[in-house]
Amino acid sequence: MARPDKSAAVAELTDKFRSSNAAVLTEYRGLTVAQLKQLRRSLGENAQYAVVKNTLTKIAANEAGITTLDDQFNGPTAVAFITGDPVESAKGLRDFAKDNPNLVIKGGVLDGKALSADEIKKLADLESREVLLSKLAGAMKGKQSQAAALFQALPSKLVRTVDALRAKQAEQGGAE
Repeated sequence: MARPDKSAAVAELTDKFRSSNAAVLTEYRGLTVAQLKQLRRSLGENAQYAVVKNTLTKIAANEAGITTLDDQFNGPTAVAFITGDPVESAKGLRDFAKDNPNLVIKGGVLDGKALSADEIKKLADLESREVLLSKLAGAMKGKQSQAAALFQALPSKLVRTVDALRAKQAEQGGAE
């Protein structure tokens, strides 16, 4: 490959590293073209799965400021560039790897932090962003209704106490 082609490939990979929230490195040795196509579909719309050259990808990652992946660029490597929810794509990779043991998750990076293969599997065990946000909203709504009930209870308790004091005073005033 000519030098301008290599520099263009490095520039494209650097852009992908910079524009993605996460990147997961995998070894795809032994997978068929049909299986790779199925893997690309299982990753979701927010991820691109690209078979890459190790040397060019290592240079691109370093230019993007990612140096923690240097030791993982060996053997046939493909990178999943994730621009959306990393949990969805991690689940897709994990589930595909269960069905196809030839896919090996090497590691990755999430928002500049290096992830091991085990951490990526733990990320896949998380619920999706939407589910977590809805649980948070439900918890906050519950706390707000508890606070509203508490604030409402204080004035009503005060009114009942004042009424009881008036009744007691009227009772004592009528006895004298």
